[in-house]
Amino acid sequence: MSDRYAVVGNPIAHSLSPQIHGAFAAQTGENIHYEKLLAEEGSFADFARIFFAAGGRGLNITVPFKVDAYHFADELTERARAAGAVNTLKKQDDGSLLGDNTDGAGLVADLVDNLGWQLRDKKMLVIGAGGATRGALLPLLDEKPQLVHIANRTFSRAEQLVAEFSVRGTLSAGGLDVFPGEFDLIVNASSASLGGELPPLPDSVIGPGCRAYDMVYGAEPTPFMDWARERSAEVADGLGMLVGQAAESFYLWRGVHPEVAPVLAGLRARLAGK
Repeated sequence: MSDRYAVVGNPIAHSLSPQIHGAFAAQTGENIHYEKLLAEEGSFADFARIFFAAGGRGLNITVPFKVDAYHFADELTERARAAGAVNTLKKQDDGSLLGDNTDGAGLVADLVDNLGWQLRDKKMLVIGAGGATRGALLPLLDEKPQLVHIANRTFSRAEQLVAEFSVRGTLSAGGLDVFPGEFDLIVNASSASLGGELPPLPDSVIGPGCRAYDMVYGAEPTPFMDWARERSAEVADGLGMLVGQAAESFYLWRGVHPEVAPVLAGLRARLAGK
């Protein structure tokens, strides 16, 4: 019998998680069955209870259930507590459920391991102050950047994150009108790219050798990536973050580190229609 895992969300048809975890399982020889499941909004607790009672070993959680999963877990990792959201649930040997958030670790793994971008002592600009930023901050700060500046349309939300995370590093907050100089790395954690829009950024935020990362991914570069590339920045999208956070989940469940590079290359080719 294969151990049962799944990703749950609403919507869920677009999810690449079954392909990713299927590739990880084939690569590592782990005997798992992984599927994508649709749950109705407001029903997460009942859904998860039934899934684990029927023998499920682990769940990935996507929109809109990450906060529901946070409250459903019996125990939380430090990064899940910091994020205020859970994207991975693991049934432990005693039957309790451990909640983790692997999104930020997936981002850092993509930036450092896949792209080879140095984060230590760098000035970072993070655009947006929502759940994506909250989930990324602790792993980013653990890399010891010189500064993380959070820019958000609603200044008070950025300010709140700075207050919560300032014990772990040097942060500042601002709106989308004034920026404290130029940056080495810009991370777009806002939802602008999902709507084909560009965050209102001045050219002055692009420092020498600047790199720009959009958490959104697709077959084509996002408007943010095009904007940054036109200003001589090196750019990347969030597909590697997707595979990286899945690898963290797989390790949490199975105790095995899968190789990310071949899976990422296969997904990239698929998106390009090759």
